[in-house]
Amino acid sequence: MEPGTVYILFVVFVATLVRSAFGFGEALLAVPLLVLRLPLPVAAPLAVLISITIAGCIVAQDWRRVHFESAGWLVFATLFGIPLGLMLLTNPHQAAVKIALALVIVCFSILSLFGRPPELQSDSKAWLMGCGFVAGILGGAYGMNGPPLAVYGTMRRWSAQHFRATLQGYFLPASALGMLGYWWQGLWTSSVTHYYLLSLPVTIPAIWLGRLVNHRLPIDRFRKYIYGGLIIIGIVLFLQAAS
Repeated sequence: MEPGTVYILFVVFVATLVRSAFGFGEALLAVPLLVLRLPLPVAAPLAVLISITIAGCIVAQDWRRVHFESAGWLVFATLFGIPLGLMLLTNPHQAAVKIALALVIVCFSILSLFGRPPELQSDSKAWLMGCGFVAGILGGAYGMNGPPLAVYGTMRRWSAQHFRATLQGYFLPASALGMLGYWWQGLWTSSVTHYYLLSLPVTIPAIWLGRLVNHRLPIDRFRKYIYGGLIIIGIVLFLQAAS
């Protein structure tokens, strides 16, 4: 096997493991690292296909832990945020927007990590719509839907298992819509399918291993990992804006 192929499979394995264990976060790894070996028009659809596979496997296996109503409202709100996110792609003040988003994510996560985070005892339509809308903006602009969803899940104090499963209940339709867009634009090519099929032997074991990690995490430690991951995402956004 060629070194380039081994590299691609390694990236897919690690990104899938992160997504399966924590429910989100693979966007920081998959596309930025895959484009070092693959053209962006191949790497981006490949990442989305793998995202659909991860979400589908987790929902099929742990569907009893999915808060379907919450996931449905988040997806609904996301549809309204995506157009605004796409507009940000041509906004001349992208750096300022990224810095503002990074500061909000980092400040919220630090306050929640070291203080008493806000809590919701039951689903809030206002928070669901707000977090879903912001997820749509971030997804449309930067392919990074996860942070607002993670914020809502931690506020609702979902267990690690419910958090992971419910986020996949969101990502499954959201990623499917994204893949439909790639297909419509002619970006679902034979190369994408080739690398996707090549990646399946490492994707499936990584999903299983991530499930083991997720099910062994106590809720308090899991929440700390989530806030730590959000801080990393905010720092990456800030560095992207500053570069």
